Amino acid sequence: MKDDVFSRSANRRSFLKGGTVAASAAALTAGLPGRVLAFDPDEDDRSQPTKGDIAILRFLAAAEIIEADLWTQYAELGGIGSNPPIELDPNEALNNYQSALSNLDGDGPQYITSNTLDEVSHGNFLNAYLASKGAEQVSLEAFRTLPGSTAPGTSGKLRITNLMNLNVDTSWFVRYRSTTNPDRGATFPQAITLNNVTAIPRNAADLAGTPDPQFPIAVPDHIQAIANVAAFHFGAIEEGGTSLYATLSQKVTSAEVLKITLSIGGDEIAHFLEWVDFSGNGVQGPVAPFTDSLSGLTFPNFFTNPPVQNTLSLTQPSLIFPVPCEFLNKDLPDVAIIRPTSDKNGGAVAAANGFINSGLFIGQTPKFFKTLLQLAEEADAAQRGF
Repeated sequence: MKDDVFSRSANRRSFLKGGTVAASAAALTAGLPGRVLAFDPDEDDRSQPTKGDIAILRFLAAAEIIEADLWTQYAELGGIGSNPPIELDPNEALNNYQSALSNLDGDGPQYITSNTLDEVSHGNFLNAYLASKGAEQVSLEAFRTLPGSTAPGTSGKLRITNLMNLNVDTSWFVRYRSTTNPDRGATFPQAITLNNVTAIPRNAADLAGTPDPQFPIAVPDHIQAIANVAAFHFGAIEEGGTSLYATLSQKVTSAEVLKITLSIGGDEIAHFLEWVDFSGNGVQGPVAPFTDSLSGLTFPNFFTNPPVQNTLSLTQPSLIFPVPCEFLNKDLPDVAIIRPTSDKNGGAVAAANGFINSGLFIGQTPKFFKTLLQLAEEADAAQRGF
Protein backbone atom coordinates (compact mmCIF):
# COMPACT_ATOMS: atom_id res chain seq x y z
CA MET A 1 0.00 0.00 0.00
CA LYS A 2 1.26 3.43 -0.83
CA ASP A 3 1.64 6.09 1.79
CA ASP A 4 -0.64 8.41 -0.16
CA VAL A 5 -3.35 5.77 -0.02
CA PHE A 6 -3.05 5.68 3.72
CA SER A 7 -2.49 9.43 4.09
CA ARG A 8 -3.03 10.94 7.49
CA SER A 9 -6.08 13.16 7.76
CA ALA A 10 -5.19 16.84 7.86
CA ASN A 11 -8.26 17.64 9.88
CA ARG A 12 -7.49 15.31 12.74
CA ARG A 13 -8.43 16.93 15.98
CA SER A 14 -6.07 17.11 18.95
CA PHE A 15 -4.51 13.80 20.05
CA LEU A 16 -7.51 12.76 22.15
CA LYS A 17 -10.66 14.79 22.53
CA GLY A 18 -11.98 15.34 26.05
CA GLY A 19 -15.46 13.84 26.52
CA THR A 20 -1.45 -6.22 4.40
CA VAL A 21 0.50 -8.13 5.93
CA ALA A 22 4.22 -7.33 6.11
CA ALA A 23 5.97 -8.90 3.16
CA SER A 24 8.86 -11.21 3.93
CA ALA A 25 11.85 -11.70 1.65
CA ALA A 26 12.58 -15.13 3.16
CA ALA A 27 10.46 -18.25 2.82
CA LEU A 28 9.11 -19.86 5.93
CA THR A 29 11.48 -22.71 6.73
CA ALA A 30 9.33 -25.74 7.50
CA GLY A 31 6.91 -23.42 9.22
CA LEU A 32 9.16 -23.16 12.27
CA PRO A 33 11.69 -20.66 13.60
CA GLY A 34 14.92 -21.31 11.77
CA ARG A 35 18.36 -19.77 11.54
CA VAL A 36 19.09 -17.02 14.03
CA LEU A 37 22.02 -14.70 14.43
CA ALA A 38 25.25 -16.48 13.52
CA PHE A 39 27.32 -14.69 16.15
CA ASP A 40 27.27 -13.34 19.64
CA PRO A 41 28.28 -9.69 19.98
CA ASP A 42 31.84 -8.95 20.94
CA GLU A 43 32.24 -8.10 24.58
CA ASP A 44 32.95 -4.49 23.68
CA ASP A 45 30.23 -4.17 21.04
CA ARG A 46 26.88 -4.01 22.77
CA SER A 47 25.23 -2.40 19.73
CA GLN A 48 25.02 -5.82 18.07
CA PRO A 49 21.96 -7.92 18.94
CA THR A 50 22.38 -11.10 20.93
CA LYS A 51 20.64 -14.36 20.09
CA GLY A 52 18.05 -13.44 22.72
CA ASP A 53 17.52 -10.05 21.08
CA ILE A 54 16.96 -11.79 17.74
CA ALA A 55 14.41 -14.15 19.32
CA ILE A 56 12.56 -11.12 20.69
CA LEU A 57 12.56 -9.35 17.32
CA ARG A 58 11.40 -12.49 15.53
CA PHE A 59 8.38 -12.89 17.78
CA LEU A 60 7.58 -9.18 17.48
CA ALA A 61 7.79 -9.48 13.69
CA ALA A 62 5.32 -12.39 13.81
CA ALA A 63 2.98 -10.40 16.08
CA GLU A 64 3.13 -7.41 13.74
CA ILE A 65 2.39 -9.60 10.71
CA ILE A 66 -0.66 -10.93 12.55
CA GLU A 67 -1.76 -7.42 13.50
CA ALA A 68 -1.22 -6.17 9.95
CA ASP A 69 -3.43 -8.99 8.66
CA LEU A 70 -6.31 -8.23 11.00
CA TRP A 71 -6.03 -4.46 10.65
CA THR A 72 -6.03 -4.77 6.86
CA GLN A 73 -9.41 -6.48 7.09
CA TYR A 74 -10.71 -3.62 9.20
CA ALA A 75 -9.28 -1.06 6.78
CA GLU A 76 -10.78 -2.67 3.70
CA LEU A 77 -14.31 -2.28 5.05
CA GLY A 78 -14.04 0.49 7.63
CA GLY A 79 -11.06 2.61 6.64
CA ILE A 80 -10.59 5.66 4.47
CA GLY A 81 -8.43 5.36 1.37
CA SER A 82 -8.04 1.59 1.16
CA ASN A 83 -11.08 1.29 -1.11
CA PRO A 84 -13.48 3.81 -2.62
CA PRO A 85 -16.49 4.37 -0.35
CA ILE A 86 -19.33 1.93 -1.03
CA GLU A 87 -22.44 4.00 -1.65
CA LEU A 88 -25.33 1.85 -0.52
CA ASP A 89 -27.42 5.02 -0.55
CA PRO A 90 -26.83 7.74 -3.17
CA ASN A 91 -26.98 10.36 -0.42
CA GLU A 92 -24.31 8.70 1.72
CA ALA A 93 -20.55 9.15 1.32
CA LEU A 94 -19.66 6.16 3.51
CA ASN A 95 -20.78 2.57 3.65
CA ASN A 96 -22.86 1.59 6.65
CA TYR A 97 -19.90 0.07 8.53
CA GLN A 98 -17.85 3.22 8.07
CA SER A 99 -20.86 5.25 9.16
CA ALA A 100 -21.31 3.16 12.30
CA LEU A 101 -17.61 3.58 13.13
CA SER A 102 -17.96 7.31 12.51
CA ASN A 103 -20.73 7.37 15.12
CA LEU A 104 -18.01 6.49 17.66
CA ASP A 105 -15.64 9.15 16.33
CA GLY A 106 -15.95 11.25 13.19
CA ASP A 107 -12.32 10.47 12.38
CA GLY A 108 -12.66 6.75 13.17
CA PRO A 109 -12.27 5.45 9.59
CA GLN A 110 -9.10 7.54 9.16
CA TYR A 111 -7.68 6.23 12.44
CA ILE A 112 -8.31 2.64 11.29
CA THR A 113 -6.47 3.32 8.03
CA SER A 114 -3.57 4.97 9.86
CA ASN A 115 -3.31 2.20 12.45
CA THR A 116 -3.14 -0.32 9.60
CA LEU A 117 -0.31 1.57 7.92
CA ASP A 118 1.60 1.65 11.21
CA GLU A 119 1.34 -2.11 11.79
CA VAL A 120 2.41 -2.88 8.22
CA SER A 121 5.42 -0.60 8.68
CA HIS A 122 6.36 -2.30 11.96
CA GLY A 123 6.43 -5.76 10.40
CA ASN A 124 8.33 -4.57 7.34
CA PHE A 125 10.93 -2.77 9.46
CA LEU A 126 11.51 -5.63 11.90
CA ASN A 127 12.02 -8.15 9.10
CA ALA A 128 14.35 -5.79 7.23
CA TYR A 129 16.37 -5.21 10.41
CA LEU A 130 16.65 -8.95 11.02
CA ALA A 131 17.94 -9.43 7.46
CA SER A 132 20.46 -6.60 7.92
CA LYS A 133 21.92 -8.49 10.88
CA GLY A 134 22.13 -11.81 9.03
CA ALA A 135 19.19 -13.26 10.92
CA GLU A 136 16.23 -15.23 9.60
CA GLN A 137 13.18 -13.15 8.74
CA VAL A 138 9.69 -14.27 9.70
CA SER A 139 7.01 -15.16 7.19
CA LEU A 140 3.53 -16.48 7.94
CA GLU A 141 2.48 -16.60 4.30
CA ALA A 142 2.16 -20.39 4.43
CA PHE A 143 -0.70 -19.86 6.88
CA ARG A 144 -2.68 -17.43 4.74
CA THR A 145 -5.49 -19.94 4.33
CA LEU A 146 -8.57 -18.53 6.07
CA PRO A 147 -11.50 -17.10 4.09
CA GLY A 148 -12.49 -13.60 5.08
CA SER A 149 -15.59 -11.48 4.71
CA THR A 150 -17.47 -11.59 1.42
CA ALA A 151 -18.92 -8.10 1.89
CA PRO A 152 -18.43 -5.70 -1.03
CA GLY A 153 -15.15 -3.82 -0.68
CA THR A 154 -12.99 -6.66 0.58
CA SER A 155 -10.01 -7.83 -1.44
CA GLY A 156 -11.15 -11.46 -1.39
CA LYS A 157 -7.68 -12.56 -0.31
CA LEU A 158 -7.15 -15.42 2.09
CA ARG A 159 -6.26 -14.36 5.64
CA ILE A 160 -4.12 -15.42 8.57
CA THR A 161 -6.70 -14.25 11.11
CA ASN A 162 -10.44 -14.68 11.61
CA LEU A 163 -12.41 -11.63 12.80
CA MET A 164 -15.84 -13.23 12.50
CA ASN A 165 -15.91 -15.55 15.55
CA LEU A 166 -14.21 -13.53 18.27
CA ASN A 167 -14.26 -13.80 22.04
CA VAL A 168 -13.19 -10.26 22.87
CA ASP A 169 -11.48 -9.81 26.24
CA THR A 170 -12.89 -6.51 27.55
CA SER A 171 -11.31 -6.74 31.01
CA TRP A 172 -8.68 -4.19 29.90
CA PHE A 173 -11.43 -1.53 30.01
CA VAL A 174 -11.81 -2.18 33.75
CA ARG A 175 -8.12 -2.79 34.48
CA TYR A 176 -6.94 0.63 33.35
CA ARG A 177 -9.59 2.31 35.50
CA SER A 178 -8.61 0.31 38.59
CA THR A 179 -6.03 1.11 41.26
CA THR A 180 -4.89 -2.54 41.28
CA ASN A 181 -2.27 -4.24 39.12
CA PRO A 182 -2.44 -7.68 37.43
CA ASP A 183 1.28 -8.11 38.07
CA ARG A 184 0.45 -7.88 41.78
CA GLY A 185 -2.23 -10.57 41.49
CA ALA A 186 -5.31 -8.47 40.67
CA THR A 187 -8.01 -9.84 38.37
CA PHE A 188 -10.72 -7.96 36.52
CA PRO A 189 -14.22 -8.72 35.25
CA GLN A 190 -15.35 -8.22 31.69
CA ALA A 191 -16.71 -4.75 31.02
CA ILE A 192 -19.12 -6.29 28.54
CA THR A 193 -19.50 -9.90 27.39
CA LEU A 194 -18.56 -10.40 23.73
CA ASN A 195 -18.41 -14.11 22.88
CA ASN A 196 -18.50 -15.61 19.38
CA VAL A 197 -19.20 -12.25 17.77
CA THR A 198 -18.13 -10.71 14.49
CA ALA A 199 -16.13 -7.49 14.37
CA ILE A 200 -16.54 -6.94 10.62
CA PRO A 201 -19.52 -7.29 8.29
CA ARG A 202 -19.44 -10.92 7.20
CA ASN A 203 -21.33 -10.38 3.95
CA ALA A 204 -23.40 -7.88 1.99
CA ALA A 205 -26.36 -8.27 4.34
CA ASP A 206 -24.28 -7.36 7.38
CA LEU A 207 -22.78 -4.41 5.55
CA ALA A 208 -26.20 -3.09 4.65
CA GLY A 209 -27.51 -3.73 8.15
CA THR A 210 -30.21 -6.07 6.86
CA PRO A 211 -31.12 -9.67 7.63
CA ASP A 212 -31.18 -10.51 3.90
CA PRO A 213 -29.85 -8.48 0.95
CA GLN A 214 -32.97 -9.53 -1.00
CA PHE A 215 -35.18 -8.07 1.73
CA PRO A 216 -33.42 -4.78 2.40
CA ILE A 217 -35.17 -3.47 5.48
CA ALA A 218 -32.27 -1.84 7.29
CA VAL A 219 -31.64 -2.63 10.95
CA PRO A 220 -29.18 0.14 11.90
CA ASP A 221 -28.50 -1.35 15.33
CA HIS A 222 -27.08 -4.48 13.68
CA ILE A 223 -24.19 -2.76 11.92
CA GLN A 224 -23.66 -0.49 14.95
CA ALA A 225 -23.26 -3.56 17.16
CA ILE A 226 -20.61 -4.92 14.78
CA ALA A 227 -18.79 -1.59 14.91
CA ASN A 228 -18.97 -1.55 18.71
CA VAL A 229 -17.47 -5.05 18.87
CA ALA A 230 -14.66 -3.83 16.63
CA ALA A 231 -14.05 -0.87 18.92
CA PHE A 232 -13.50 -3.09 21.95
CA HIS A 233 -11.35 -5.45 19.88
CA PHE A 234 -9.20 -2.51 18.75
CA GLY A 235 -8.50 -1.70 22.40
CA ALA A 236 -7.81 -5.34 23.30
CA ILE A 237 -5.27 -5.74 20.48
CA GLU A 238 -3.40 -2.50 21.11
CA GLU A 239 -3.26 -2.77 24.90
CA GLY A 240 -1.76 -6.22 24.37
CA GLY A 241 0.89 -4.74 22.09
CA THR A 242 1.61 -2.00 24.61
CA SER A 243 2.30 -4.54 27.38
CA LEU A 244 4.21 -6.86 25.04
CA TYR A 245 6.77 -4.25 24.00
CA ALA A 246 7.19 -2.99 27.56
CA THR A 247 7.71 -6.55 28.84
CA LEU A 248 10.15 -7.70 26.17
CA SER A 249 12.15 -4.44 26.35
CA GLN A 250 13.24 -5.51 29.84
CA LYS A 251 15.05 -8.52 28.29
CA VAL A 252 16.93 -6.67 25.54
CA THR A 253 20.74 -6.43 25.65
CA SER A 254 21.63 -4.37 22.56
CA ALA A 255 21.15 -0.62 22.90
CA GLU A 256 20.07 -0.49 19.27
CA VAL A 257 17.45 -3.20 19.72
CA LEU A 258 16.21 -1.47 22.87
CA LYS A 259 15.80 1.71 20.81
CA ILE A 260 13.68 -0.29 18.35
CA THR A 261 11.43 -1.88 20.97
CA LEU A 262 10.91 1.35 22.90
CA SER A 263 10.21 3.34 19.75
CA ILE A 264 7.72 0.92 18.19
CA GLY A 265 6.24 0.27 21.64
CA GLY A 266 5.58 3.98 21.99
CA ASP A 267 3.54 3.91 18.81
CA GLU A 268 1.49 1.03 20.22
CA ILE A 269 0.70 3.20 23.26
CA ALA A 270 -0.53 5.97 20.97
CA HIS A 271 -2.84 3.49 19.26
CA PHE A 272 -4.19 2.16 22.52
CA LEU A 273 -5.09 5.57 23.93
CA GLU A 274 -7.15 6.41 20.86
CA TRP A 275 -9.08 3.14 21.06
CA VAL A 276 -9.79 3.63 24.78
CA ASP A 277 -11.59 6.83 23.84
CA PHE A 278 -13.19 5.23 20.79
CA SER A 279 -14.65 2.18 22.56
CA GLY A 280 -15.97 4.33 25.39
CA ASN A 281 -18.04 6.30 22.92
CA GLY A 282 -19.93 3.11 22.06
CA VAL A 283 -21.22 2.69 25.62
CA GLN A 284 -22.56 6.18 26.27
CA GLY A 285 -25.06 8.51 24.64
CA PRO A 286 -25.97 9.15 21.94
CA VAL A 287 -24.95 5.69 20.70
CA ALA A 288 -25.94 3.61 23.73
CA PRO A 289 -28.01 2.05 25.08
CA PHE A 290 -29.20 -0.16 22.25
CA THR A 291 -29.83 -3.80 21.39
CA ASP A 292 -29.13 -5.43 18.03
CA SER A 293 -32.50 -6.91 17.12
CA LEU A 294 -30.85 -9.49 14.86
CA SER A 295 -28.18 -10.86 17.20
CA GLY A 296 -29.60 -9.79 20.57
CA LEU A 297 -26.27 -8.18 21.53
CA THR A 298 -26.83 -5.30 23.96
CA PHE A 299 -24.59 -2.30 24.67
CA PRO A 300 -25.70 -0.40 27.82
CA ASN A 301 -24.93 3.21 28.62
CA PHE A 302 -22.08 2.81 31.12
CA PHE A 303 -22.79 6.20 32.68
CA THR A 304 -26.36 5.38 33.64
CA ASN A 305 -26.00 1.60 33.94
CA PRO A 306 -22.41 0.72 34.96
CA PRO A 307 -21.89 -3.01 34.44
CA VAL A 308 -19.27 -3.70 37.13
CA GLN A 309 -20.59 -3.96 40.69
CA ASN A 310 -22.63 -0.79 40.16
CA THR A 311 -19.33 1.13 40.36
CA LEU A 312 -19.21 3.80 37.71
CA SER A 313 -15.51 4.59 38.24
CA LEU A 314 -14.43 1.15 37.00
CA THR A 315 -16.16 1.54 33.64
CA GLN A 316 -16.59 5.30 33.28
CA PRO A 317 -16.18 5.98 29.54
CA SER A 318 -14.60 9.42 30.03
CA LEU A 319 -11.71 8.01 32.10
CA ILE A 320 -9.42 7.48 29.14
CA PHE A 321 -5.99 7.72 30.81
CA PRO A 322 -4.55 5.00 33.06
CA VAL A 323 -5.56 5.45 36.70
CA PRO A 324 -2.57 5.29 39.09
CA CYS A 325 -2.16 1.82 40.56
CA GLU A 326 0.09 -0.15 42.87
CA PHE A 327 3.53 -0.87 41.42
CA LEU A 328 6.54 -2.93 42.57
CA ASN A 329 5.56 -3.01 46.24
CA LYS A 330 2.88 -1.75 48.61
CA ASP A 331 5.21 0.73 50.31
CA LEU A 332 5.49 2.88 47.19
CA PRO A 333 2.76 5.30 46.13
CA ASP A 334 0.39 4.44 43.29
CA VAL A 335 1.58 5.51 39.85
CA ALA A 336 0.03 5.62 36.38
CA ILE A 337 1.76 2.94 34.30
CA ILE A 338 1.44 0.36 31.53
CA ARG A 339 0.17 -2.87 33.03
CA PRO A 340 0.86 -5.73 32.94
CA THR A 341 4.60 -5.85 32.21
CA SER A 342 5.53 -9.28 33.58
CA ASP A 343 6.31 -12.39 31.53
CA LYS A 344 3.34 -14.21 33.02
CA ASN A 345 0.81 -11.56 32.06
CA GLY A 346 2.43 -9.46 29.32
CA GLY A 347 5.14 -11.59 27.72
CA ALA A 348 5.29 -13.29 24.35
CA VAL A 349 3.59 -16.54 25.40
CA ALA A 350 0.88 -14.53 27.18
CA ALA A 351 0.35 -12.49 24.01
CA ALA A 352 0.23 -15.59 21.81
CA ASN A 353 -2.27 -17.29 24.12
CA GLY A 354 -4.33 -14.11 24.21
CA PHE A 355 -4.57 -14.19 20.41
CA ILE A 356 -5.46 -17.88 20.46
CA ASN A 357 -8.06 -17.65 23.22
CA SER A 358 -9.80 -14.77 21.45
CA GLY A 359 -10.66 -17.01 18.50
CA LEU A 360 -8.46 -14.99 16.18
CA PHE A 361 -7.02 -18.16 14.63
CA ILE A 362 -10.14 -20.31 14.33
CA GLY A 363 -9.51 -22.53 11.29
CA GLN A 364 -5.71 -22.44 11.49
CA THR A 365 -3.58 -25.59 11.36
CA PRO A 366 -1.74 -27.22 14.27
CA LYS A 367 1.50 -26.26 12.51
CA PHE A 368 0.57 -22.60 12.80
CA PHE A 369 0.02 -22.82 16.55
CA LYS A 370 3.28 -24.73 16.99
CA THR A 371 5.15 -22.07 15.01
CA LEU A 372 3.66 -19.16 16.94
CA LEU A 373 4.18 -20.69 20.37
CA GLN A 374 7.77 -21.70 19.61
CA LEU A 375 8.58 -18.15 18.55
CA ALA A 376 6.92 -16.91 21.76
CA GLU A 377 8.76 -19.32 24.03
CA GLU A 378 12.12 -18.37 22.52
CA ALA A 379 11.37 -14.67 23.02
CA ASP A 380 10.37 -15.16 26.66
CA ALA A 381 13.54 -17.21 27.26
CA ALA A 382 15.75 -14.26 26.28
CA GLN A 383 17.78 -12.74 29.12
CA ARG A 384 19.33 -9.33 29.29
CA GLY A 385 23.12 -9.42 29.17
CA PHE A 386 25.53 -7.05 30.88
